[in-house]
Amino acid sequence: MDRKRVLILCTGNSCRSQMAEAWVNHVLGDRWDAHSAGTSPAKRVHPLAVRVMAEVGIDISGRVPQSVDRAVHEPWDLVVTICDSARETCPNFPGRVEKTHVSFFDPALATGTEEERLAAFRRVRDDIRTRLLPILQMRS
Repeated sequence: MDRKRVLILCTGNSCRSQMAEAWVNHVLGDRWDAHSAGTSPAKRVHPLAVRVMAEVGIDISGRVPQSVDRAVHEPWDLVVTICDSARETCPNFPGRVEKTHVSFFDPALATGTEEERLAAFRRVRDDIRTRLLPILQMRS
C-alpha cells in the first residue's frame, strides 16, 4: 500500500509543524509520509520543541525549517494548516489537493520561567497528538 503524503504548514516551521510532522511519521508512518513547511520559515527549530519531543522519544534535533515555496509543486494528498496565519497565506497547490485546518497555540509565544514555557510546549505537543492524528487516521 502506498503511503499518502501530507504537508503540515505553519508560519515559522520551527515548533508546531515540526512536532506535527514528527508525530505523524512516528505514529502513522506506515500510512502517511509527513512533511512540514512554513510560510515565513524561521532560522532554526525551536530548542524547546526539540526538548519536548525528545521526552517522548522522538528526535527532531536535525530538522531545519523549510519554506512552503519548495513544496507547492510537489504532489500532496492533504495539506494541513495548523495556525491561522498560515491558513490565510496558504498558497494554491496545483491539482486536486484536500486541505484542512486545525489550529494550535504557538508555544513560542509562551512567557514565564523556562519550566512554564516547557509546560506550554508539552501541552501543544500533546494537543497535536490527540487532535491531529485522529484526523489523519480517519483519512488513511
